[in-house]
Amino acid sequence: MTTRIHVSAVIEAPIADVWARIRDFNAMPQWHPVFVKSDIEDGLRSDTVGCVRSFYAKDGGHLREKLLSLSDLDHSCVYTILDSPMPIQNYVAGFRLYPITETNQTFHEWWATFEVGPQDEAGIVDRVQNGTFRRAFQALNEHFRARKQ
Repeated sequence: MTTRIHVSAVIEAPIADVWARIRDFNAMPQWHPVFVKSDIEDGLRSDTVGCVRSFYAKDGGHLREKLLSLSDLDHSCVYTILDSPMPIQNYVAGFRLYPITETNQTFHEWWATFEVGPQDEAGIVDRVQNGTFRRAFQALNEHFRARKQ
């Protein structure tokens, strides 16, 4: 059975600023507090569709993800997990930004679909939904609030 997650938030910054912060497929450790190191394999650029990032979480977990699409026009990114310490299969995720024109803020949505055994589903959903996606939104808002001060 396929598990689906969808999380969204308002980021307190203009879309151009948010996109500039998160666009680089290799830069997650620079803006997401859960990740500490990332490298793009095979010398490819981090915005080359098909590039693979090899990165580490603070807990030592190692992941490899492949960039499936990146659109500056749509402010979107889609990727798949190739290797993960989590017991998941067929993981595809993506995020997209939308301008909130009334307040000059950004609507950020992040989604994922994957297969996971029923015994692991609740823990994996919590880890992805809260530990990865929601924590990213919090970190982005913390960053942009600090810049305003």
